[in-house]
Amino acid sequence: MTKPGQRIGLLGGSFNPAHGAHRRISLFAMASLGLDETWWLVSPGNPLKPEAGMAPLARRFASAQAQARRAPIRVTAIEREFGTRFTVDTLKRIVRRWPKRRFIWLMGSDNLAQFHRWKDWRGIARLIPIAVIARPGYDSAAFASPAMAWLRRYRTSAASIRTRAGWSAPALVILRFDPDRRSATAIRQADPHWTSRLSAKALRDGVTRRPIPVNAE
Repeated sequence: MTKPGQRIGLLGGSFNPAHGAHRRISLFAMASLGLDETWWLVSPGNPLKPEAGMAPLARRFASAQAQARRAPIRVTAIEREFGTRFTVDTLKRIVRRWPKRRFIWLMGSDNLAQFHRWKDWRGIARLIPIAVIARPGYDSAAFASPAMAWLRRYRTSAASIRTRAGWSAPALVILRFDPDRRSATAIRQADPHWTSRLSAKALRDGVTRRPIPVNAE
């Protein structure tokens, strides 16, 4: 159960499938920012990604649970419960539902490079702080992006997030660590049948504790 005052990182994505790099960057971000836990928001569908090749939600959720095992990471399909498709709408609901928690949005530099294409991205930045984790091959595009041009004035350090009595937004933290080149695309190419090795039975949302239907899309 989450407790008032907890600091929670939010990492959204398709998790198609989840893999070790997701876990590694989450643990790194938690240590760097002094977070209590991270929630992995397994998206029912990413508006910026094609549907072709996207595994059913239940299988992607199962892969995320397997990667999050024995770590302070909660896997949730809360967007399915909310009926939201865009990050800004999901975050508004989360902040309203848990007003005494402190949330920070975690994303890779590949997402920062296209952040200006997200619905109401400035609204996201004004809602909660953002931490960007460097990702190989994307830093140049990320730092030259329209979103970075706007966010640059709000850049702060990880230390300020760790010690600040109350978080404010907009705030942007850039986190750097040794690159992890694992990717879901490479995993799918190497193992096209990865979903067949995951059971989608008896899945339960790590945040709401509601069951995830086996046939959840």
